[in-house]
Amino acid sequence: MEIIKILTAILTSILFVYLGIYCLYLFIFSVAGKLIKVKKAPVSNSLSKFVVYICSYKEDEIILNSAANAIQLDYPKDLLHICVIADSLRPETLAKLRKMPIQVVEVFFENSTKSKALHKAIENTTDNFDAAIVFDIDNIAAPDFLYQINNYLQAGSKVVQGHRLAKNTNTPIAILDAISEEINNHIFRKAPRVFNLSAAIIGSGMALEYKLFCEVMLQINAVGGFDKEMGLILTRNKISVAYAEDALIYDEKVSNPEVFKKQRKRWLSAQFNLFKVYGSTGFTELFKHGNFDYFNEIYQTAILPRILMLGLMPFMLLISILTPGIGPSWQLWLTATACCYIAIAIAVPSKYVNDKLFSAVLKIPLIFFTMVLLLFKLKGANKKFIHTPHSHNAEQPV
Repeated sequence: MEIIKILTAILTSILFVYLGIYCLYLFIFSVAGKLIKVKKAPVSNSLSKFVVYICSYKEDEIILNSAANAIQLDYPKDLLHICVIADSLRPETLAKLRKMPIQVVEVFFENSTKSKALHKAIENTTDNFDAAIVFDIDNIAAPDFLYQINNYLQAGSKVVQGHRLAKNTNTPIAILDAISEEINNHIFRKAPRVFNLSAAIIGSGMALEYKLFCEVMLQINAVGGFDKEMGLILTRNKISVAYAEDALIYDEKVSNPEVFKKQRKRWLSAQFNLFKVYGSTGFTELFKHGNFDYFNEIYQTAILPRILMLGLMPFMLLISILTPGIGPSWQLWLTATACCYIAIAIAVPSKYVNDKLFSAVLKIPLIFFTMVLLLFKLKGANKKFIHTPHSHNAEQPV
């Protein structure tokens, strides 16, 4: 019995160190991002020449709308080249796309992935661009998006992540997904710039110097999580990622619980797989080369999703209260839990604090248990592309 008590104390102490550091990390970054302003890039008179790659897989109605929006972006047309990577689109959709002033690269893969699509697009476009931008099939950029990105490139940034936010909040799941996106924007993109660390790349709405984009993409063959691998490669080479908070790009949020489950399964699998591949190099780069930016990226592949923290921290607090004298005290768990909840609350934009929020919050327990179950179903999820379907009826940004 005594041995069990000792082992339990050791395990809970290890868990507390892992979760406690994570809670403190969230708290410091969230508070810093709220209190300290990051200097934005000045308006530039020089303009970059862009190629915008739009990755499209099936969903014909959506790509037609997205391509039309990209064409209408407020930017000189001779400095903007739009390339749609057409994977599994209908012949009639391809015909309509080819009537637009864009390039269409039709691709055929036995197992489709975003990285394969971008490789093929690079092979079929010229190299006379200053920067490449990646859009997802459902992305709708604000009219001045390219000007905002251009300011950062002209100011010396080699990589810039735009501000992706929700274009639909039509269900409680979509609201929570939209809030999650903005929490991530605040803690993992805006706040790191306070400490001169890289913003986390999302996977769409980001821009890279064209030569750099081609070099990095050649190193990526990920089935899922190509954006996370891109962030790791960049920071390992001490290339910082800027965050253009005013470069808005709207993204459809998941409305259906089953689609949410598939999407998160893909994300979790990709995250943990990258940790297995790159994790051991984090401390080496930190202590040998002083690369804290890369170490920070590695750390982000080792942490749990915030929704799991919302359920796990109160649970561990309750356990500590019911089992006094075993492991860290309940006061320590309470402090860690408070840090976690305060950090997340600070990061929630005020526009989401409305009458819809309560009904969305009621879904959190269900999502928490869904995510817990997914942790035990990740085997093989990163070996085959899992498509996230979209709806052409989703709300449009205003």
